[in-house]
Amino acid sequence: MKKMPRQSVATSRSIAAGLTAALMLCACGPQAAPPPAPQAATAGIANPASWPKSASHGLKNAETEAFVGELMAKMSLEEKVGQMIQGDISSVRPEDLRKYPLGSILAGGNSPPLGAPDRAPAGPWIETARAYRTISLEEREGHVPIPVMFGIDAVHGNNNVIGAVIYPHNIALGAANDPALMRRIGAATAAETAAVGIDWAFGPTLAVPQNDGWGRAYEGYSENPDLVRSYASEMVLGLQGEAGAQLPLQSGHVASSPKHFLGDGGTHAGMDQGDNRSSEADLIRIHAAGYPAAIEAGAMTVMASFSSWQGVKMHGNRSLLTDVLKGRMGFDGFVVGDWNGHGQIPGCSNESCAATFNAGVDMAMAPDSWKGLYENTLAQARSGEIPMARIDDAVRRILRVKYRLGLFDQARPWEGKAGVIGAPEHRALAREVVRKSLVLLKNNGGVLPIKASAKVLVAGSGADDVGQQSGGWSLSWQGTGNQRADFPNAQTIFEGLREALQSSGGLAELSVDGKFKQRPDVAIVVYGETPYAELVGDIQTLEFQPGEKQDLALLKKLKAQGIPVVSVFLSGRPLWVNPELNASDAFVAAWLPGTEGGGIADVLVAGADGKPRHDFHGKLSFSWPRTAAQLELNKGQANYDPLFPLGYGLTYASTTTVPMLAEVSGVSAATTNAGNYYRNGRSLPPWQLALRHDAKTTLATGNSADSDGGALSLRATDANGIQEGGRRLRWSGSSEASVAVVSNAAEKSVNLERQANADMVLQLQYRVDSAPEGPVSLAMDCGAGCRGAVDVTSIFNAPPAGQWRTVKFRLDCFRKAGAKLANVVEPFVLSTAAAFELSIAEVRLVADPAGAVCPGQ
Repeated sequence: MKKMPRQSVATSRSIAAGLTAALMLCACGPQAAPPPAPQAATAGIANPASWPKSASHGLKNAETEAFVGELMAKMSLEEKVGQMIQGDISSVRPEDLRKYPLGSILAGGNSPPLGAPDRAPAGPWIETARAYRTISLEEREGHVPIPVMFGIDAVHGNNNVIGAVIYPHNIALGAANDPALMRRIGAATAAETAAVGIDWAFGPTLAVPQNDGWGRAYEGYSENPDLVRSYASEMVLGLQGEAGAQLPLQSGHVASSPKHFLGDGGTHAGMDQGDNRSSEADLIRIHAAGYPAAIEAGAMTVMASFSSWQGVKMHGNRSLLTDVLKGRMGFDGFVVGDWNGHGQIPGCSNESCAATFNAGVDMAMAPDSWKGLYENTLAQARSGEIPMARIDDAVRRILRVKYRLGLFDQARPWEGKAGVIGAPEHRALAREVVRKSLVLLKNNGGVLPIKASAKVLVAGSGADDVGQQSGGWSLSWQGTGNQRADFPNAQTIFEGLREALQSSGGLAELSVDGKFKQRPDVAIVVYGETPYAELVGDIQTLEFQPGEKQDLALLKKLKAQGIPVVSVFLSGRPLWVNPELNASDAFVAAWLPGTEGGGIADVLVAGADGKPRHDFHGKLSFSWPRTAAQLELNKGQANYDPLFPLGYGLTYASTTTVPMLAEVSGVSAATTNAGNYYRNGRSLPPWQLALRHDAKTTLATGNSADSDGGALSLRATDANGIQEGGRRLRWSGSSEASVAVVSNAAEKSVNLERQANADMVLQLQYRVDSAPEGPVSLAMDCGAGCRGAVDVTSIFNAPPAGQWRTVKFRLDCFRKAGAKLANVVEPFVLSTAAAFELSIAEVRLVADPAGAVCPGQ
């Protein structure tokens, strides 16, 4: 890692030094640690006595327990086991419930309502909910009518339904620093969820992200556990209503599910679904901060985390799920698993896992494995592998929640209620949230606010794109593939600016590439991260656009023309943007604001009197990095040295001037990902997948791409249990074409000699969908006239087709075939002229040569 020039470091530090007054405005001050709790005697096993005590409110009373007890006395073992399984509507049909009496269904991020296209309005969702509910409540022999519970990821509004209001993501809500606002957002989200027949929102997320490279960082409110604690109860109360209230569902509320219990925000190296290696004291102090408050607010369910603690998978950690959560914390609701999370427990599979139920999961989320899991769980109950007492406890908890929520009351006045989806008052609330969440990082020369009569150029990829401003979990899991028509009630950032300016005699000209017809008084450039969600969003450097910086080039072009430049930066985390800050007169961290882009204009554009219509309110709830290497940058840690500290945020009254910043990132993107090319549906910077035909290259930056002439196509496919985690390649056989890993870094080549000498291998995870009808080669390119290719036809012709497999190639194979490994430009080039269909899920270097092959040598 390169060190920054000492003078630049000292200059940059002056920014933080001069912001004491700004920090005092934020309630998220120093994180004082309580006395440390005793460390767990055995790795991954908690000591309940060290944990805070709490108790559920409003879930248990004599009436409820009597109703549940009477119902359970009528249920067969088959029906009890069914209550403990949740399947996804993409694989469960309503009629399946007659044989498999599942307790719950969910709609995953990419699961549309029955018979509907990928994106649907309220009507098909209501019909889908009623179809499953009707079957579950049928009067038939051997069946106790129990309503199925329908859950969904409504994580920033009911983000699954066309026309619903999408609020800013949680990272933005943290910047608003307004707990009371959370209850209002929760209530509005619940209303738009209940209105389409859905009973249960999988939220709030109470993770406390400690590594900003984590792809779910934007789902956390803050790195500061105190702020997360202050939000937890408010969001639960907003979603569910007051603890103990009668029939929440009938008044437009839904069940909540604080998640992910526990420690998902603190995994080693920020790896999604990884291992949290914290001490028990830090697990309590940081990662459990929000749960006692959520439980006391009446949270009906809690979702278990994919992650591990000290090597023990949370889905199988009895000490935390049962002894701590249900015991010490007094949680009376039920614990639901995450998407096939039980299958990650050693000794388990997606279809069989007694261990997860014995550990304390009450309802397993088995989206596509529900049938096998039901049958195996039933057998394990009959054999005693899962004790009857554990089954009865799980079912009692599930039925308790269903009763308290109001599922047994067939009157559902909120379902299908007119005027709820996209209600004006919900849109107004979302716009207010956008205003309050904006963080002003720089305003040199007072370029903001913009005069209402000004001529404004609005440029950048995010200026007129609701999908980009909304981010992941917006109509699709990753937030990709959306069109403007999918957001009928939305306003883009440009549309909001145009409305504000035109109302006072100003002018807004849209030009994504920055070319203008009339010279503007000021340019607002809207750019940032493109949508992503879990797994796909994991990164190893905080540098924005490592390599070719297209947005920076636009900023510099406008700046060179003497036009004042305002950056509106869209991101799900703080990123190293020193070059972009230097090229901007003003810089606004807008996070992922959702569907009400007009909230940005409310703050940036002055009123007709020249005064701000709204001041900046937001303060950083995550520390902003000084270098791209500061993935773990949290207030209170040793050597805390941010560019902008936790709680920073200017207002129009601020006089702070941000000096020129050092533009040495502290990491080399090519070095950071020298051996990580493609994983989990995402090319890792600076690498990209590219399709090549007749010397013409097409970059595959999204879920689909086609080479010039159509000889090779690429489409998204599921892999490793991850939606869109792979890419399916189809060679037509018309002529030779290649898929390659290419770099967009300034330095195009990497030196793989060290890796070859260390016996590292190129690992490919693949699935043959249709065997090749001719020769296939795999190569490493090292510049003009330099290539090492090996014949891999036999590998892809080997049975069985249709199954995911992994093959490892020794790097030395390519060296022996002619590649100069000291100067590798393209580390993966797969070519054929034959018809061939292949899916890939991973291309990377690994330090595990066992079983590696060297075809043809």
